[in-house]
Amino acid sequence: MPSREAPPSPLQRPTYGNLITILSIDGGGVRGIIPSVILDFLETELQKLDGENARLADYFDVISGTSTGGLVTAMLTAPNEENRPIFAAKDITDFYLEHCPRIFPHDSNPFGHAEKVIKALSGPKYDGVYLHELVQDLLGDTRLHETLTNVVIPTFDIKRLQPTIFSSYQLKKNPSLDAFLSDICIGTSAAPTYLPSHAFGTEDSEGNLLGEFNLIDGGVAANNPTLVAISEVTQEITGGSIDFFSIKPTEYGRFLVLSLGTGSPKFEEKYDANTSSNWGLLGWLSSSGSTPLIDVFTQSSSDMVDYHISTVFQALHSGENYLRIQDDTLSGDVALMDLTTRKNLEDLVQVGEELLKKPVSKVNLGTGLYEPFHCTTNEQALIRFAKMLSKEKIKRERKLPSISNGAKTQNGSLSKGNPVHLKAVSQSFPDLQQLKTG
Repeated sequence: MPSREAPPSPLQRPTYGNLITILSIDGGGVRGIIPSVILDFLETELQKLDGENARLADYFDVISGTSTGGLVTAMLTAPNEENRPIFAAKDITDFYLEHCPRIFPHDSNPFGHAEKVIKALSGPKYDGVYLHELVQDLLGDTRLHETLTNVVIPTFDIKRLQPTIFSSYQLKKNPSLDAFLSDICIGTSAAPTYLPSHAFGTEDSEGNLLGEFNLIDGGVAANNPTLVAISEVTQEITGGSIDFFSIKPTEYGRFLVLSLGTGSPKFEEKYDANTSSNWGLLGWLSSSGSTPLIDVFTQSSSDMVDYHISTVFQALHSGENYLRIQDDTLSGDVALMDLTTRKNLEDLVQVGEELLKKPVSKVNLGTGLYEPFHCTTNEQALIRFAKMLSKEKIKRERKLPSISNGAKTQNGSLSKGNPVHLKAVSQSFPDLQQLKTG
């Protein structure tokens, strides 16, 4: 029986609130199951506060994702016929469980791995046909400008040898970026050696070519897209956007950032210099059941971003505004990007559930290792995070100018008059040591 509850109103401009809210999701193949569990928990907490129709897109100014995280971003923000997200967060885990075995078909043949290694010398391990058809069916003709909140999805153009960022914020300046979400998702997921590159073009209403793209996985440039998302917002502020009227570019006390990793195998120490010094092309493409070359550039990208953001937020005394949830203790099968046996997929769900119970961790700026921060769990931190998101949404709605100051449009902008001047308030994430679940 459908709910009679009215859908939540769109999230109003940051100008009318205290915070800029950002959600970021790493790349990582089937390990995208891990952040899907975290997202389900967060959305459930928001629904406890604001009703069962609450969705993550109602609370974040921007959602950013790379590779598998880019697909999740599209699922959370692409509109259905009722102009609501096509997926609730609780459905994303089931989506992975259902479709991953056909995206990355597992060969039980004992010689199957060797055959894939040989195939990788002349082409990708997987043909991508099922993934392409699935994404195109899922997202249809939805374009970037139609998402329910701002999105930022990094890719890499192999023809121009430079990153291409599909950002809602860039559309006014660069309409060629207004591609089908399906093309963007296929492009950002095209991991070298795993899936084929993806080429497409964008056209204007008269059929004239606006842009041509030759894309591979965004993870080669920004496997952790958090910094890209922050940079896109900062550019908007610097450019004088009325959406961020009272906010300064370096006012990190106004940023509230949730960054979700897909797990890291780095502590397994399955590679070392003595072994890798003897690798040729084949060794870098396959060793210990995975692809070292891909592991290296995706892991280094994610760690460097986390290291940089942690440094900046701490230096500006806003360390509590940045919450990174990542498990860097993966080992064995769950560390692989494409193992889709039923057991491994279910084990990844369990990794996500256990990660909720683990203490909040911060990167040690001296060692680069994640270390527990006080005794607060990720679950407790997310409960508090949900309360802050809900309060921020309500605050913006209450701060909207009255009709006497100008008629409001549906998205909260004014048809005349000026935005209300809000005093900049430096509001940081509450001390994690003091968080309570009650």
